[in-house]
Amino acid sequence: MNTTLRNVLAVVAGFLVGSAVNMGLVMISGSVIPPPEGADTTTMEGLKEAMHLFEAKHFIFPFLAHACGTLIGAFVAALIAASHKLKFAMGIACFFLLGGAVNVFMLPTPLWYACVDLIGAYFPMGYLAFLLARPLSPK
Repeated sequence: MNTTLRNVLAVVAGFLVGSAVNMGLVMISGSVIPPPEGADTTTMEGLKEAMHLFEAKHFIFPFLAHACGTLIGAFVAALIAASHKLKFAMGIACFFLLGGAVNVFMLPTPLWYACVDLIGAYFPMGYLAFLLARPLSPK
């Protein structure tokens, strides 16, 4: 397959698979850790209004969704990419970091969560994905 086409496919596949993982975890989060009593998490406005009710446990799944989505998406991109695997893995991490930054500005999340999420869920996971996608060299 053409190198350019394969690299484009790596970005598209990484973004789609990572987004699916992210959304899947977000969708099941409420059944694993129920939202606070009276919180409407079905709309962005309801989520903004209820954010002050959230405890630390309610931020576990959003962080996992961001970290796992980035990890899996970057891993897929690094596996498929024909060249520059680190750049493609980190490029997917950049896409997801951009989404996380938008999320932090749209929702009144606590500062500690915004820092943990933006620092720990994107670039470290992109780099880990690159490391995991590397072929094992025989000794």
